[in-house]
Amino acid sequence: MLAQGDMLPGFPLLDAEGKQRSLEEFRGRRIVLYFYPKDDTPGCTTEACGFRDQKAGFDGAGAIVVGVSADKPASHAKFAAKFGLPFLLLSDPEHAFLEACAVWVEKKMYGKTFMGIIRSTFLIDATGRVEQVWPKVKPEGHAEEVLAFLMEGRPPQP
Repeated sequence: MLAQGDMLPGFPLLDAEGKQRSLEEFRGRRIVLYFYPKDDTPGCTTEACGFRDQKAGFDGAGAIVVGVSADKPASHAKFAAKFGLPFLLLSDPEHAFLEACAVWVEKKMYGKTFMGIIRSTFLIDATGRVEQVWPKVKPEGHAEEVLAFLMEGRPPQP
């Protein structure tokens, strides 16, 4: 998993409209980059709606929120429309960016082994460097936790 001080790998990913997006367009701003397992599932919906409900706070802190999962753009579009999500959802169905960030891992549940996303969040500074990491996130209250960190005005970690 990416650690504080690491540079975010470059990426071209598709947004919910099928438009290619890259890190370069966000240079100069802080990015709350959160990885989640699947659109329109209970935990992922709770987490996304938390970020939605705190949008004004993130805007005030000068940060943009970007969600990433392996779902396809059409799934993201439906998810965003259903819950009024006002931020980018990026699609990585081939898992290249997920693997580069080391959040696509082997998981076990009910005795079965499968590949999946570690629900995690990274605060990326204006230069593209990881400023803070929240590994193994609990969806409830997570957006508030990230916003509180931003509002404390902590300087980037070395």
